[in-house]
Amino acid sequence: MNYDIVNMIEEESNMKPYKNKINRIRSFALSLIFIGFVIMYIGIFFRENQIVMTIFMFIGLLAIIASTGVYAWIGMLSTKAVQVVCPNCGKHTKVLGRVDMCMYCREPLTLDPSLEGQEFDVTLNRKKS
Repeated sequence: MNYDIVNMIEEESNMKPYKNKINRIRSFALSLIFIGFVIMYIGIFFRENQIVMTIFMFIGLLAIIASTGVYAWIGMLSTKAVQVVCPNCGKHTKVLGRVDMCMYCREPLTLDPSLEGQEFDVTLNRKKS
């Protein structure tokens, strides 16, 4: 499986507290919907100029369509993710990649026995080249 986009999102979020990859991508898709609505709303202020208003409406529509694509992509990726039981909270969660966090309690999880006991780091998901 190719996790290049997931790794790109991880690099952008090194400053923020780490969250589960699936939830982070879903949050990005939700923000695309709101951004699309805001862009369309800005287009309403240009009612006098039909072309500018149409451009804003079209760009907003593209953001909403992109959100639909991201939701479809993460849904497909989510079905392929491994389901595990979190040892901390006991709830079922999905692990995407070599290391991930529990969706509920943010417990670091790994499926790789060689990584057990190591301090959590998102760079552990990268393949060594």
